Amino acid sequence: MTYIIAEPCIDVKDTACVDVCPVDCIHPTKTRLKNLKKKKKLYIDPEECIDCGLVSRSAPSKRSFEEAATPDKWKHFIQIDADWFKKKKG
Repeated sequence: MTYIIAEPCIDVKDTACVDVCPVDCIHPTKTRLKNLKKKKKLYIDPEECIDCGLVSRSAPSKRSFEEAATPDKWKHFIQIDADWFKKKKG
């Protein structure tokens, strides 16, 4: 299971979740935050996420969700994050 950063975080780019992630699965990572200006949102790598829940607890409001608990209106963000990493790795 992984976490998803959904629509409420688009253009917000609060990096508290990046700071608390123990496996650096949120991209741009801490070392590449200078690239954040070019992105509309942060992305969680579904293959690296260890389901620790820190991303959800670090956000000031409901911006990220456990994949299974993602509201229907934002379920497409599951694929958006997966596709972003496929493109990046491919």
